[in-house]
Amino acid sequence: MPLPPPSVPPRAAPATSMVLTQVQRRFANGVQALSGVSLAVAPGEFVALLGPSGCGKSTVLRLVAGLDQADAGTVQAPALQASGGAGGGTAFVFQEPTLMPWATVADNVYLPLRLQGRRRADVAALLDQVLARVGLSEFAQAYPAQLSGGMKMRASIARALVTQPQVLLMDEPFAALDDITRQRLNADLLQWWQQQRMSTLFVTHSVAEAVFLSQRVLVMAARPGRVVAELAIDQPYPRQNSFRHSPAFAQACQTLGQALEAASAEPVLAAPAGAAVPAR
Repeated sequence: MPLPPPSVPPRAAPATSMVLTQVQRRFANGVQALSGVSLAVAPGEFVALLGPSGCGKSTVLRLVAGLDQADAGTVQAPALQASGGAGGGTAFVFQEPTLMPWATVADNVYLPLRLQGRRRADVAALLDQVLARVGLSEFAQAYPAQLSGGMKMRASIARALVTQPQVLLMDEPFAALDDITRQRLNADLLQWWQQQRMSTLFVTHSVAEAVFLSQRVLVMAARPGRVVAELAIDQPYPRQNSFRHSPAFAQACQTLGQALEAASAEPVLAAPAGAAVPAR
């Protein structure tokens, strides 16, 4: 069964954490990264962005984080309401852990609090709590070079969680990990999300990962990047590993796989330099 098109544009309401409305973004090299992108994420909602390479998923995250600006349309997000444009209760987890190699795990996790001017003694209990939550208490004094890939990503996520963000943005954080570690971190991430209930926008190329983690999946097509479909995952939390072996999981993966295949096969929309590509 084909997926229904997304609701365009979403209605901005007080119960909305992030809203993009008819957003356009063209890079300096003339590439139309986004065309008419509209989406909304409610407070505490977990939404996955799924799509082929080059469809603008990471660009959406950068706009929400205040790290980039749209050429047209509107972006409403906590980071853009903060003084100076970035921050505002928003945390970003990248595909690479981006840890400081010369600092211990504890010092890496403390970094964003230090940048906020908070004294180490005042946040010691919070640091201990977050390190325990991600299973790194015993490695607090270890250095990144002494950690496995999965442990490095746990440290990166801890650095995001320690700020107690309203919004968590994750750009394929588990893409470089083996399947066993990836599935374990998927389950742990959902547990952490349930504990803090931050609005989460999660970018992935994995259909199975999107289905397991999220409440809704938005499918994007490329050139230009745009949201072409969405699917609600009607599975209650907490989600156990048994969900991966259920008929509901298989059906959702099949439906999204077909939508992703269709999105990847869509023809390139070309436009002269300087001209906007119309939203479809």
